[in-house]
Amino acid sequence: MIRKYNLDKENKVTDQRLFTRRREIIAGILSAPFVLNSPNLFAKEEKYLPFKKDMEFSTNEQTNTIKQITSYNNFYELGSGKRDPMINADKLITENWKLIVDGLVENPLTLDVEDLIKNYALEERIYRLRCVEAWSMVIPWIGFELNQLIKKSRPLSSAKYVAFESILDKDNLPGQRRNTLNWPYREGLRLDEAMNPLTIISLGLYGRVLPNQNGSPIRLVVPWKYGFKSIKSIVKISLVSEEPRTSWNEQSPSEYGFYSNVNPNVSHPRWSQKRERRIGEFRKRDTEMFNGYAKFVSYMYSNMDLKKFF
Repeated sequence: MIRKYNLDKENKVTDQRLFTRRREIIAGILSAPFVLNSPNLFAKEEKYLPFKKDMEFSTNEQTNTIKQITSYNNFYELGSGKRDPMINADKLITENWKLIVDGLVENPLTLDVEDLIKNYALEERIYRLRCVEAWSMVIPWIGFELNQLIKKSRPLSSAKYVAFESILDKDNLPGQRRNTLNWPYREGLRLDEAMNPLTIISLGLYGRVLPNQNGSPIRLVVPWKYGFKSIKSIVKISLVSEEPRTSWNEQSPSEYGFYSNVNPNVSHPRWSQKRERRIGEFRKRDTEMFNGYAKFVSYMYSNMDLKKFF
């Protein structure tokens, strides 16, 4: 049988004891041969981020390696193949990046990455990222709770949803030259989902600023939803009154719902979601409801039919 990918021989899951020595690991990895052969692994300045370890929301599962996390990605702006984001990472221009927070707010914001690093306490949170194609990773994200940014913008009472918009740069991003999606990429959450403490804005991983292929310089991480909800390279966050349109739901509404909560009981029209394969492992594992975060989020959907609102 021919497998679609084989990372098992070249990638091993990081041992937890080694993970606690993260700075030594990173230094060693940066000197490894695969980095020398892959200049886009961290295609920016070698900058460490100040952070503290989160103990409340992080999983205690083993993390995937930097190589796995940065070389097997979904980022259609950089190409539709899993290796394309790493190969084309230098096409994403992140200098002078601005994040706008607007819409139904009393205090609109325009921030750069340094503003976010200086003004928000960064935590390292180990979250699972579960993709709709039935693969997953465990990633040590560095970021802060999105609710901090929303509170600072002072939403109006009419704000019920949060809309996100990614970069539009057809001159440089090879994927945006194709009509795969209606660019720019858009996503959305209900306001209570955005305010949930699990929902974070990530600026880095493994102690470093985000690599381009992982959504630099600013991305969303919503760990109980399928990975495409965690929009990358965000330029705008808008508080709105109506459910915002989202890219994959707009492209194929029968396959990708607005909520897109990880749910083993709701199959994708073309495949089951009951099982998943962790990158770096051979055996599949059972998919957990809400990706294992049910105790933190299930209350938000207690009166909803999750097969209808998938």
